Amino acid sequence: MIEKRQFYIDGAWVEPVAGTACEVTNPATEEPCATISLGGQADTDAAVAAARRAFPGWMATPPEERIALLEKLLTIYKARWEEMAQAISLEMGAPIDLARKAQTGAGYGHLKDFVRTGKAFAFERPLGDHAPNDRIIYEPIGVAAMITPWNWPMNQITLKFGAAVVAGCTMVLKPSEEAPLNAMLFAEMVHEAGFPPGVFNLVNGDGAGVGTQLSGHPEVDIVSFTGSTRAGVQISKTAADTLKKVHLELGGKGANLIFADADAGAVERGVLDMMQNTGQSCNAPSRMMVERSVYERTVEAAAEIAGRVAVGPPAEAGDHIGPLINARQFDKVQDLIQAGIDEGARLVAGGPGRPEGMNRGYFARPTVFADVAPGMRIEREEIFGPVLSIIPFEDEAEAVRIANDTDYGLTNFVQTADPERANRLARQLRSGMVEMNGHGGGGGRPFGGMKRSGQGREGGVWGVEDFMEVKAVSGWDAADPS
Repeated sequence: MIEKRQFYIDGAWVEPVAGTACEVTNPATEEPCATISLGGQADTDAAVAAARRAFPGWMATPPEERIALLEKLLTIYKARWEEMAQAISLEMGAPIDLARKAQTGAGYGHLKDFVRTGKAFAFERPLGDHAPNDRIIYEPIGVAAMITPWNWPMNQITLKFGAAVVAGCTMVLKPSEEAPLNAMLFAEMVHEAGFPPGVFNLVNGDGAGVGTQLSGHPEVDIVSFTGSTRAGVQISKTAADTLKKVHLELGGKGANLIFADADAGAVERGVLDMMQNTGQSCNAPSRMMVERSVYERTVEAAAEIAGRVAVGPPAEAGDHIGPLINARQFDKVQDLIQAGIDEGARLVAGGPGRPEGMNRGYFARPTVFADVAPGMRIEREEIFGPVLSIIPFEDEAEAVRIANDTDYGLTNFVQTADPERANRLARQLRSGMVEMNGHGGGGGRPFGGMKRSGQGREGGVWGVEDFMEVKAVSGWDAADPS
């Protein structure tokens, strides 16, 4: 059993002041794999105080020096890649090949992008030719509380950490108590890279405890949260009393519009993208919407593809999917699969229960429903499991109407050979991101959504700006070369 009971505060690993023991469960075995501590108010206060003390010096540190530390961290991260992959696979159930490539790779990619973004970021800018004595200055907000999820842990930690470093904010991280080991390993890397004490702090805890304490803390200036919409609403309410800035990256219910002229790989791409990470991705294409003329053959193809998706232990190599994160999530997915059956959707692959031969671990069957009607629970609710809903549409107008008729607005997808249609739909779909014909976004693109999918953007220049205040200065000496 791994013992990781300490917190990282003010540049050192320290014993909890008000900590309580918490077991981390391996979702593949349902057995404990580690013990951590959940912090109390005194631990939260200590971390925030360290970040507050460090802020003036960190803010005054030249951006090139902050970016140089990021570059050093990149080197260390790369050297400890396998450790990171093993930690993620153990605690949240990602198959080891996925943990090595996508999970660990996402963190490296984001840090690398922030180095590039930081070197090009204009911290001081002229207002414009019309106002030569006006200057716009970007400066850090202050102390940032970063509350991150278990499903793509390094992806989310580095999106927040890298942006905060470039901006000049100091930080307190509360990772998910479901998967904290990767974050503690990351803290070791930050320490090894030589970040000044107090710039980065880590306190483990749950949402009701440390999460709420950070959200309402008077010495925290911004809360950057990734997780459920329900928790995002509560964080916003808690943060309102101190008027701090709140950045939210929340849930999704992505529509994947497949037209009759879509390329041959569109259906397979849609199914496999949905099943990746066992469906535990906020930007998953969970609603496959198909033009009526190709609907039945698409349903048959999707069922066949889902039937080929293997489910297996995270420790084994291969492109299979692993377990869901915990018993609560397993029960939720099972409930929604049964709801799909009860509400009259046509089950064409998978279904309730564990895959054949598995009687332990939170493994679910890759499941596909056809004939899903707008308003069904599986069409409305974010399932966060390997469950795909297929919905027919008659024409472009109906496709847009159904796609936009959701509380969420994170990512939508378009599959068509008609470039004019693709561009037209990209403008009409109400979501923070639209991916067309399998083209993923480039490094540093803004990640975030509309409606109940959140507010703010992560990644690139937009991610940095979310951690900054904008100051307008008039009467600036335009002749000053600085």
